[in-house]
Amino acid sequence: MTTPFQLRRDSFGKLVFTSLDGEEVVGITPVRAFPIQAPTRGISLVRDGGKEVAWIDDLAAVPEEIRRLVTEELEGREFIPEILTIKNVSSFATPCTWFVTTDRGDTEFVLKVDEDIRRVGEASLLIADSHGINFLVRDMFKIDKGSRKILDRFL
Repeated sequence: MTTPFQLRRDSFGKLVFTSLDGEEVVGITPVRAFPIQAPTRGISLVRDGGKEVAWIDDLAAVPEEIRRLVTEELEGREFIPEILTIKNVSSFATPCTWFVTTDRGDTEFVLKVDEDIRRVGEASLLIADSHGINFLVRDMFKIDKGSRKILDRFL
């Protein structure tokens, strides 16, 4: 696997992009084109001001070191806990408190209005809490039966 660029961290922890002709750009930010439906495909590497310097079609197709650096940077910037189970809700009328298990542990949040649950694609949902934090239900058809029954009351 080869890429038409190199990527490394400088002594300050910033990503440094080096093109084939040797041009270096410090402070590169990876941005996912489709963060929910295709998180490892379509990643743009942008410089300050949002100008794209490189495009990664598929993260799996780049060398391991570049893949690791891009993944670390994305994980440090993105915070979308994935809901694995909805244990309970305080009420089926909003506002209500949701008690959930996520990929980051158990938590609770307040759903202000039903419209804070948005469909993303065929099966995914983004649920915004009262503080603006988004929670992801990756596939509402594959979540457990009890969680699905709760979701159905709000959709």
